Amino acid sequence: MILRTLVILSLLILTSSCSLLPKQKVEIISKPVQIDIIQPSLPRPVELAAPKWYVVSEARITNPCVKVEDKRPKSCALEERENPTWPEGYTYLDRFIDEMKDQNAGDIVFVATTVGDYKVMIKNNQEIKRYIKQLGEVIVVYRDVTMSDGQKGIVAEIKK
Repeated sequence: MILRTLVILSLLILTSSCSLLPKQKVEIISKPVQIDIIQPSLPRPVELAAPKWYVVSEARITNPCVKVEDKRPKSCALEERENPTWPEGYTYLDRFIDEMKDQNAGDIVFVATTVGDYKVMIKNNQEIKRYIKQLGEVIVVYRDVTMSDGQKGIVAEIKK
């Protein structure tokens, strides 16, 4: 019985011993912490060049007469035309073939596409431009959010 009483008293002292000590006051303080993040460089702007497309047809090229005193005769000889080297009935196809022969040492190479495929290429280009523009905006927002006020002033001075 004594042993049992000792065990109960021991357990009672062990379980209630923390409550016998004085309570400590816990103070919680919230303050912003400055995080230094390395800023990425903005990507170089994309420089797109417009492709050169040829329209080749068998339509005749107009070879107007040389203007004389602001009056144009109704008909003129081949020698009196703006381009006397063009034979009668010279077409855009003929001119294109002549230009390609001059540019390619006498060889003729055609690269062609359909109107539908050309429209697809235009839509693809617009989609790429949209994506790049939005990606640039995300980077600018990221930079604005993560920069401190001092860094923003430096960037503003550099942009001027």
